[in-house]
Amino acid sequence: MLISELSDRTQVPVATLKYYLREGLLPAGTATSRTRASYDTTHVDRVRLIRALMESGGLSLSRVRQVLETLDGPPVDRHDLLGTAQRAITPPLPERPDDEWTQTATQFVADHGWQVDDDEPLLVLLGEQMRTLASAEPELADEALLARYAGAADALAEVDFSVVPETPADALRRVAVGTVLSDPVILTLRRLAQQGLSARLSGR
Repeated sequence: MLISELSDRTQVPVATLKYYLREGLLPAGTATSRTRASYDTTHVDRVRLIRALMESGGLSLSRVRQVLETLDGPPVDRHDLLGTAQRAITPPLPERPDDEWTQTATQFVADHGWQVDDDEPLLVLLGEQMRTLASAEPELADEALLARYAGAADALAEVDFSVVPETPADALRRVAVGTVLSDPVILTLRRLAQQGLSARLSGR
């Protein structure tokens, strides 16, 4: 198909597709002449993935590029694959993280029984989130309450791993893309569950 047809199939303007091509987000098509190229269904899938990551996942263009680069070269080891996928979608860390809160987060994770590397970026991120929570709403930073949240996260992780494919490339895509796109769904489900519980407790 020509780029105009690719545009029709994906509902993405030709100018945007050309931008993706220039930026290396979209692989070049097969040249059919000096000024024309042919595209196929792999290009359709790639464009739809880019749009989903940006629009539904809320990723910036630079982070979309990182995810795509990760998907194009998946590791074989399953555990390394998970780390690679998570690094691709982890938001930027603060320039000056609070070391004490990073240590607090590290200890919390260890106490919960999660085995992670000491240099795991998510520990820094969790530390900053815990610091912000403690500053704004100290009661919500209570370790017993956070432990209950961690228990809920365990259940979510079980669900996530139950649908991870066997092949490395497919598994990486499911973990990276699936996490980005399912995070907003989980957030919405949480709010709906709050409404449902509130209605039930109030006798409605």
